[in-house]
Amino acid sequence: MIGHARAFTLVETLVVVGIIGVLTGLIMPAFKMFRAESQNTNCLSNLRQNYVAWQSYQSANKGLLPMCEFLPVVTPQGIEGGLPNLLSKYIASDGRSWLCPADDDLESTATGTSYTYLPGLLRYAPQVQMEVVQVLMNLPADTGERQRETARLRAESKLVARLFENDTNGLFPILMDSADRHPGTRVPRNGVYLDGATRATKVEETTTAD
Repeated sequence: MIGHARAFTLVETLVVVGIIGVLTGLIMPAFKMFRAESQNTNCLSNLRQNYVAWQSYQSANKGLLPMCEFLPVVTPQGIEGGLPNLLSKYIASDGRSWLCPADDDLESTATGTSYTYLPGLLRYAPQVQMEVVQVLMNLPADTGERQRETARLRAESKLVARLFENDTNGLFPILMDSADRHPGTRVPRNGVYLDGATRATKVEETTTAD
């Protein structure tokens, strides 16, 4: 005669549910940490890929620093300006390397990039613009608009490059997360530097200390 299987009692069921709850509580933080570390690693890889394209542009333009807006601009005609468009000959402007895996901001999706191009921001520094004005004033009176724009970009490129070369402490990244996306560090933004190294940035920490 086959015996009947004993059913779980209510107490046993509650114990099992409790154990599952404890295990879930232990596993979920570890899973989130693993996911965050994976996103951080992929972000650093993205920055490195973009740096290689940036370097290729420099090589093809006699060492000139790529000069453009620090972020692309969304217009009715589409996305204009920004580093992804400027480097489109070397890396796809709509490629995955321009979006940080930890970025869920719709604005980043709209502009096509999660990263701020710091030279495009430093070009507006007063000391840079004062020297650019001097360069433009010294041009011949009959210089055309296109030639003036080329002269302006070349001057900005050389002056901003000088700022980076004088950054002996390596504080300023070339390209960096446009927002805090990697918790767990003093400044949870990644950047790629003039020498191609990728790491967490120190820009905000320095600004705060000042």
